[in-house]
Amino acid sequence: MAVPGKKASQKLSSTLSQGGAEDFDIFCEICDQDDIRLPAFGYCVDCEEHLCQTCFNTHRKPKPLRHHQLLDKDHMPHTQNLSKSIKSTLGKRNGDLSKPCTKHTKEVIKFYCHDHNTLICSVCVTLEHPTTSCHVDYISDISGQILNSMEFKETLKDIYKLTDKCCQITKDMKQRVAKSKTSLEDAIVEIENFRKEINKRLDELEKEVKNIATKIQHNNNKMLKTTETVCNDINTSLKASADTLKHLNTNKKTDQLFSELKIAQQLILHNENITKQLPTINDVNEYTFEPNPAIKKLLQNEKSLGTLIKKELKKPAQPKDKAALPMKMSTPRNINVKTSSDEVDCWITGITVSPQNQLFIADYTNCSIKMIDINSETIKQLQLESDPRDITTVTRDTLAVTLPKIKTIQFISFSSNSFSLKNKLKVDGECHGISHHQGKLAVTFIYPGKLQIMDLKGNIKITVDKDSNGDSIFGRPYYVTTNSNSIYVSDEGKKEVMWFNWQGEMIGRNVDIKDPRGISLLDDGSFFVSDYWTNCIYRVSGDCKDRTTILENVKDPHAVCWCAETSTLYLSTNSNTERDNIIKIYKMI
Repeated sequence: MAVPGKKASQKLSSTLSQGGAEDFDIFCEICDQDDIRLPAFGYCVDCEEHLCQTCFNTHRKPKPLRHHQLLDKDHMPHTQNLSKSIKSTLGKRNGDLSKPCTKHTKEVIKFYCHDHNTLICSVCVTLEHPTTSCHVDYISDISGQILNSMEFKETLKDIYKLTDKCCQITKDMKQRVAKSKTSLEDAIVEIENFRKEINKRLDELEKEVKNIATKIQHNNNKMLKTTETVCNDINTSLKASADTLKHLNTNKKTDQLFSELKIAQQLILHNENITKQLPTINDVNEYTFEPNPAIKKLLQNEKSLGTLIKKELKKPAQPKDKAALPMKMSTPRNINVKTSSDEVDCWITGITVSPQNQLFIADYTNCSIKMIDINSETIKQLQLESDPRDITTVTRDTLAVTLPKIKTIQFISFSSNSFSLKNKLKVDGECHGISHHQGKLAVTFIYPGKLQIMDLKGNIKITVDKDSNGDSIFGRPYYVTTNSNSIYVSDEGKKEVMWFNWQGEMIGRNVDIKDPRGISLLDDGSFFVSDYWTNCIYRVSGDCKDRTTILENVKDPHAVCWCAETSTLYLSTNSNTERDNIIKIYKMI
């Protein structure tokens, strides 16, 4: 190899190119690269180069060159092919190494320092990584072992791992921004509902608080765009690196593969550091709107409509005393709900109670909704265009009913002694169970099974149907019940009750119920669920961990509804007999 820093003496330099023809027919090819012509003293078989005495004597000193075979002047080739020498200098001697050194741009990287884990050129060896203190190898001597090596595979694995991490970061950020957007939309709805109760004096304050929400969303979108851009750039560079590595590995370009492999490892470390500086999902918050109670008392002196508060995602409060789960029920009172206009026996598939303690039932076989006066047992009936499945109260004077055969949710207005059809929503499947809470509907669908959260205009906020592996979450999700924190779904196909939050995330489940049907929440967060298979009504704790039997030997229990104000449980059965015409009413004792 050339010895950097070697110069001919001033006295000698004037005669270097003036020697006799015999001396200079064969010259040192190493020195010739530095425009110094000295007679050849020997020959390196491995480098295919003639060497002067100085280069010959020092050629075996660097560790990467110690194994080279040297021929003295008597045994060296006595012909010199200059075109071959130039070709050797430019390429063959270096194998397929061609990447320039970052510090010495005119030099090609040909060595690797194990101690500093870095690629270097011959100048680097001399100035910064001398073989006396560093473990340096010639790349061509060690690159052969890198083909399909564990290091090669692990580097590719690290590339793919970081790529997946970037994709997950983007996915998580998108989900969190979407949830934040949903929460902000819900907050704006609350703002508007609160705003309706006060006068026009609050227009400017409403605009200000909405602007805050808009700015937050703008910042969220900005963070998301930054995350997407950076992660896309990282993925692009990593993919290019991976493609290069695989190409070089396939074509057995060992020297380049070794170099690119080390570069890829440095690229991974560099990009790993970049990902640590990206915004995280913790930088994106969800919000609720907290009205200012003083506004109602003194509008003129207040300067704020309310505050957007970061939403703490907490699990629903569980019953304080789980030992209190058991309860005693009275002997049932039976009410026959079949009317003279009914052509067949009833099948009561849904029950709800209004804030005024009016009882409403969905009669599937007679295609109607019935309003029942508990005291007089009088019944008013409203015919529907299709068979109803479930029913829920929406406001103090509005019901919502699912009509799965025509994929419709029908709204019904009611008063103390009458009711009538209102508007309806078209949905994208066979809607079955339905529950309302604070302007949002939780609706279950079968064939295929899914849960949708939507507003009262039918705008879908969240659809829950598959888990992270792409598998279906539900079998046949029949009924649903809700409170401010939780959504519980009874799934007859999966034979379990599933617990979700309003973001559509599954929190827990109870798998001890063989055939769950009707489901209804209590004020303490626990819920009733009917088990069609065991003929029992269970009370399950809000965390789905504890269960106790409240009623047993109830033949084929189906729909259930709990009225907290009157401590009353309403129950229907489905046994294909005249029992289906009966609503059972239990009082807690």
